[in-house]
Amino acid sequence: MQAAVSQGQRPYYRYYVLLILILVYIFNFIDRQILGILASPIKKELGLSDQQLGLMGGMAFALFYTALGIPIALVADRKSRTWIMTGALTIWSGFTALCGFATGFWQLFLCRLGVGVGEAGGVAPAYSLISDYFPPQERARALAAYSFGIPIGMAAGVLFGGVIAHQIGWRWAFIICGLAGLLLAPLFKLTVREPVRGGFDAKPTQPIRADHSSEREPARTRTGRWFGISLASAAGALLGGLIAYLTDWPWAIIISGLAGLLLALLFRLVTRAPERGGVEGGGAVNVTTPGLGDALTLLFQKPSFWLLALGASCSSILGYGLAFWLPSFFERSHGLALVDRSIFYAGILFFGGMVGVWLGGSLGDRFGANDKGNYARVPAVAFLVSLPFFIGGIMSPSLPLVFFLFVVPQALSLMWLGPTLSAVQHLVPATMRTTASAIFLFVNNLIGIGFGTWFLGVLSDYLVPRYGANSLRYSILYGMVFYLLASGLFFLAARRLNQDWHRE
Repeated sequence: MQAAVSQGQRPYYRYYVLLILILVYIFNFIDRQILGILASPIKKELGLSDQQLGLMGGMAFALFYTALGIPIALVADRKSRTWIMTGALTIWSGFTALCGFATGFWQLFLCRLGVGVGEAGGVAPAYSLISDYFPPQERARALAAYSFGIPIGMAAGVLFGGVIAHQIGWRWAFIICGLAGLLLAPLFKLTVREPVRGGFDAKPTQPIRADHSSEREPARTRTGRWFGISLASAAGALLGGLIAYLTDWPWAIIISGLAGLLLALLFRLVTRAPERGGVEGGGAVNVTTPGLGDALTLLFQKPSFWLLALGASCSSILGYGLAFWLPSFFERSHGLALVDRSIFYAGILFFGGMVGVWLGGSLGDRFGANDKGNYARVPAVAFLVSLPFFIGGIMSPSLPLVFFLFVVPQALSLMWLGPTLSAVQHLVPATMRTTASAIFLFVNNLIGIGFGTWFLGVLSDYLVPRYGANSLRYSILYGMVFYLLASGLFFLAARRLNQDWHRE
């Protein structure tokens, strides 16, 4: 609280910041997961296979989402995190709206790539902001509260996406959700202030001026700028040529042009020219911000970080796979219509997710105070307990029983978020938090999103000759092995967390 008050902020302002960060995260998951509930009408209209749907839901999103996450985080550890998140929200919302204009697989695939580009800058900076608004003893709960955006966003995407698609078509579901996110972007930037980095730690690790930039920048940050320019230029050229080759030239102009304009705006808003002669002039001593190499060097000395990242990845393989494919499962195996399965699955996501996210954060803070290893043991136990409920829900023919059997493991399977994200923040100093979060997300999302959704789709297609209409049921059932792997990796991480914990 002292850090917030010292910056002239009202004591409860940080809760407003947390609330609007949750709102942005809700739109993050609405736009990320809405494709799952719309998969059936899209498949029918565009004539797609489960494998193609899996590619759009997984690899299309994950490709740039994972590749750009770390470069953006490096900028966020030096520049205004609020500007980066504003630009990210604008980009992913714009491409979500464009999904509504797609007329074929490749057009929708490329629009999903654009959503991934935007969302690459939407999460890691938020983790860092929360860590600078809340003291260490409250961070697991604050990060758990932030993670409410996951079940709320998933539930809202499923519910509103299904209802809108039923009433006026799946294209309008994309357009309306995308435009709503665009309206949120200016409110976020105008009302969320950049906090002092590390203000609740031993002492602020980097002085921040009134415009929220560092007092002096090390010269090597200019290399990061040119890296960003080169990356944006190469991506624009590649996407422009690919779109023109695979679809029509108007789409090449619309998608590549919009992406270039939004990235150029983001670049201009978050970068500042260094003061000339700042080092030679003999002024104030530079506070060097660690780079990617520094962060990796430190993290390679901490096995618990990689065990947490791999454990989260295994859980995300099944978690993202279930989020995408369960609506189709309820249609194929239980005969639920679009609106019915939207309401049914939204209830599972909302009630189970809200309880699980908060319970995980609360238990992490409570038991982790005395033994840091409990930040990993809480989710490890939760994954094990969730398995019999998931298996029962997949195999049960009774819809009321299916609802109960899925609500319980939905809660258990999300308990990892609060304690794990808090542990990642505490494995590195404040100046590395955004970069460490991005590396964690890179591993988690490349494996979880990129592989999970596609894997369950491919396995479903493969099992059709054997199981027919129930092939998706058994694809999900076989995927439960990933929760076993996740539990084992979290148990291993628990043995190292006390030793690897960063202490000022």
